[in-house]
Amino acid sequence: MVAAAMDVVRKKPREFEYTWDDFNVLRELSSAHSGIIVSDDKFDMFYTRLARRIRELKLRDFKSYCQYLDAHRDQEFTEFINAITTNLTAFFRENHHFEYLQATVLPELLRRNAATRRLRVWSAGCSTGEEAYSIAMTLQENLPAGWDARILATDLDTNVLAAAASGIYAAERIDGLPPARVKRWFLRGTGAHRNQVRVKPALQQMISFKQLNLMGDWPMSGLFDFIFCRNVLIYFDRETKQRLVGRYAGLLREGGCLFIGHSESLHQLATRFELIGHTIYRLK
Repeated sequence: MVAAAMDVVRKKPREFEYTWDDFNVLRELSSAHSGIIVSDDKFDMFYTRLARRIRELKLRDFKSYCQYLDAHRDQEFTEFINAITTNLTAFFRENHHFEYLQATVLPELLRRNAATRRLRVWSAGCSTGEEAYSIAMTLQENLPAGWDARILATDLDTNVLAAAASGIYAAERIDGLPPARVKRWFLRGTGAHRNQVRVKPALQQMISFKQLNLMGDWPMSGLFDFIFCRNVLIYFDRETKQRLVGRYAGLLREGGCLFIGHSESLHQLATRFELIGHTIYRLK
């Protein structure tokens, strides 16, 4: 695989010199910081994502960027991580999770939390916010008045968090949502913003967007009623997955649910969870 990729490099001239030594330095930094395993097939992706930074910094090549990153960790490391993180999401992506949330999880929580009328939710790896807002819509549409529901939405990438907190999206992002839901929860832009929509304040007020490295300390002290951590575990090795899932279990209330991505599984991991639906687990 490495040899094939090197042939591609020889055939396609690049704006900046970029070698496998450069790639190895950068992916080791990425893995050490985020725990994400970077495979050989990300060689070209790293070039594409980081060439912009090299251009903006007016550096000569990727070797110079590696040296710059090492010398300017405080200033550049966030930009580096933001550039190489992949963020793919949509409103009500993997809709069966939201259907299960509405039909099964929320009725149970309404009974279990009747005394406190309080819900706490974590969207881990929230990207540009569509998942957190989809959870918020589901809660708003199904909780009785007077319930205190709050969502913590975290991500490693500060750029996508800023986009999420703004609540502004291209109008095409809500194509396919039911018209009644669009009318209830979105404001359409006018004039120069006619191709944009903004989520209504009632949703934004439910969510706190915070930067969090899953490999670092977790400052949360309270317990969550359910956690969405979808399409995140897929990037980690088995040992890291095991550790993360154990930490999620420690932050869930008894009987709380963990929602993971469609291509993920806790199979062959020793966990406190039982499978109760497609990529839906309950804390035993």
